[in-house]
Amino acid sequence: MDINQQKEQFSITYVRAIAAVAGYSIYRPEIDNDSVDLGIVSRGGTGKIFSPRLELQLKCTARDVLEENSLKYPLIIKNYHDLRINSLVPRILVVVLVPEKITEWIKQTEDELCLRYCAYWVSLRGMPDTTNTTNVTIEIPRHNQFTPDALQAIIQRISFGELP
Repeated sequence: MDINQQKEQFSITYVRAIAAVAGYSIYRPEIDNDSVDLGIVSRGGTGKIFSPRLELQLKCTARDVLEENSLKYPLIIKNYHDLRINSLVPRILVVVLVPEKITEWIKQTEDELCLRYCAYWVSLRGMPDTTNTTNVTIEIPRHNQFTPDALQAIIQRISFGELP
């Protein structure tokens, strides 16, 4: 498996762990031609939308993309266009940061399994068109950590017909 495949598998595992702790199910489209790697679904709900869903485009990087208050990630233009549209199921970008060395991606003892480092999310819905032809640098606030609590809050908003 090459490094990009390892990053893809790690980011999927990371999101699966977050979704499991939050109490949600995961689905995976057979073909990713719409910039959707995974979907998350909540059974039932308390809002006006029953079983709200969220779709995710996953990216994983070991690059130095962190700044003091944000993460700046160069997103491929196709993904940018696919994520900014008004889709029926809301979509977000999730960027998983990992250490440079693969051997440092996880730490395991008898007491814990630690996935390193952190994931961040952002909704690009409604972002403006661009004349860029290869990529767009996306700025994600560092407080937008993709955690079980954050995912539950996103799903709750969606259940009431709001955006992530």
